[in-house]
Amino acid sequence: VQLQASGGGLVQAGDSLRLSCAASGRTIRDYALAWFRQAPGQERLFIAGVNWSGTRTQYSHDAKGRFTISRDNAKNTVYLQMNSLKLEDTAVYYCAADSESWGDFYGYDYWGQGTQVTVSS
Repeated sequence: VQLQASGGGLVQAGDSLRLSCAASGRTIRDYALAWFRQAPGQERLFIAGVNWSGTRTQYSHDAKGRFTISRDNAKNTVYLQMNSLKLEDTAVYYCAADSESWGDFYGYDYWGQGTQVTVSS
């Protein structure tokens, strides 16, 4: 499966942004999905994950209460709604897919190319 992330941009602190990750090649019904982010000079960190059916989600401490992951299997797309953005949310955001596991782990099989989110004051 190929993943294409989009929706990043330059926003101000307190704004909202929705990232999308469109899959091609296979249906996303076969995959658990997740979002990670990587700030300059830092390691890639788990942000949010959703299971195959969309009935279970998991969030990092930083994302909980502000970010929402969702999936639309009919559109073969996973989303990350980000509200109340902070300066420290600035990073490249990556979507990922895995056929066997879901949630906070780093062994996802497939990765998108990343989309830059920059939050300014």
